[in-house]
Amino acid sequence: MAKRMELKNLNIFYGDFKAVENVSMVIEPRSVTAFIGPSGCGKSTVLRSLDRMLELTSGARVEGQVLLDEQDIYAPRVDPVRVRQQIGMVFQQPNPFPTMSIRDNVLAGIQLNSRRMPKARKDEIVERSLKGANLWNEVKDRLNAPGNGLSGGQQQRLCIARAIAIQPEVLLMDEPCSALDPVSTLAVEDLIHELKENYTVVIVTHNMQQASRVSDKTGFFNIKGTGTPGRLIEFDATEKIFTNPSEQDTERYITGQFG
Repeated sequence: MAKRMELKNLNIFYGDFKAVENVSMVIEPRSVTAFIGPSGCGKSTVLRSLDRMLELTSGARVEGQVLLDEQDIYAPRVDPVRVRQQIGMVFQQPNPFPTMSIRDNVLAGIQLNSRRMPKARKDEIVERSLKGANLWNEVKDRLNAPGNGLSGGQQQRLCIARAIAIQPEVLLMDEPCSALDPVSTLAVEDLIHELKENYTVVIVTHNMQQASRVSDKTGFFNIKGTGTPGRLIEFDATEKIFTNPSEQDTERYITGQFG
């Protein structure tokens, strides 16, 4: 079931360097939230903090709170592995496991969590997940073929199927279309619209048109200069951000004056 997230006074450090400063926002369930802003402004860093993926980077640490339905995911005794089961991630480059079949790629997260189940149940999960990623009709007759034999757009949808197979509550996407052609991009954007019926979706994108097409709310991040922390400049309904932003820097960015 989709869940609400809230960031409270989030600060992110790499060693002594403060990369992100004082970010607060509410991410509503069953919605798409887009993070936009120039390179280096901290939007992907914030995204990776939402499932504790950031902790896999040496020296990275988080101050403040990230709440998943009122539970702070950084609280003591909270298991980061459990967090990543609740909050899935899809990366910029499609990354199916090259030695695995399409079927085994979908089941990879479940196998990793050592959940034993009968073949019929696994078959059901594979079909449900591939249908959820709008990929079933394209691959149902070749489930044992290698996952990396698919086209780039199909590989990305396979990665989405893999992410939703474990039925997370939140789905994070870090520039999921940047490596794709226009037709594949449109297919993934259509899929994002459908996914928000069941998931809370957060997407980082450099594509302004994409943010305006797929998201309900948009957060604009920016930095004052090299070596300064990224900040959330404005967070509002996407239509307002793109037609009547409150901050001058937001308007300058979305009209292509910088970034």
